[in-house]
Amino acid sequence: MPKLYDCDISGSCYKIRLFLNILGVAYDAVAVDFVNKEHKTSPYLALNPFGEIPIFEDGELRLRDAQAILVYVAGKYDKTRQWFPEDATSQGKIAQWLSTGGGEVMNAAAARLVKVLSYPLDLEKLHAGANRVFKIMDDHLAHRQFLELDRPTIADIACFPYTALAGEGGIDLSAYKNVLAWIERIKRLPGFIPMPGIPVAA
Repeated sequence: MPKLYDCDISGSCYKIRLFLNILGVAYDAVAVDFVNKEHKTSPYLALNPFGEIPIFEDGELRLRDAQAILVYVAGKYDKTRQWFPEDATSQGKIAQWLSTGGGEVMNAAAARLVKVLSYPLDLEKLHAGANRVFKIMDDHLAHRQFLELDRPTIADIACFPYTALAGEGGIDLSAYKNVLAWIERIKRLPGFIPMPGIPVAA
């Protein structure tokens, strides 16, 4: 059975929990104390020298990075290939949003660390970066339901958690109506599960 090194308040770990649940994949969860930096201790650095979670193990395979794990899980466990199709065009379109989910959207994640855990980061810069990417996403979603392919893919899973958690970082999403509508669509997907800070659809 796959194993996920997990933390309930981590949006990056939640991406994997959410996707596994949508696909109906059973797994073992190993709780990691992120607040007290357990992921920076020697046992976890032996698993991932970058000192980050999630970590995903499946048989002899061990993966780090939420976006890489999403690609693997889609490839192995989504028999329909809806979430990460095999054609190069679809993969390229989705991959650009995987990069965004692990890149620019993480400004909102870092802002949340400042607000919730008092990390010493430049909050003004993080807010500017987050608002820039949310404006781009809002414009992109003006005439579509999901980020690519007119259906949910791992692109949406990659970008969803820290967008939905933006308020915890002091970022107001009220100006981004298309993003807010997209968040609600994700919450209504079969197999959706909540996390602290992301409730089920109203």
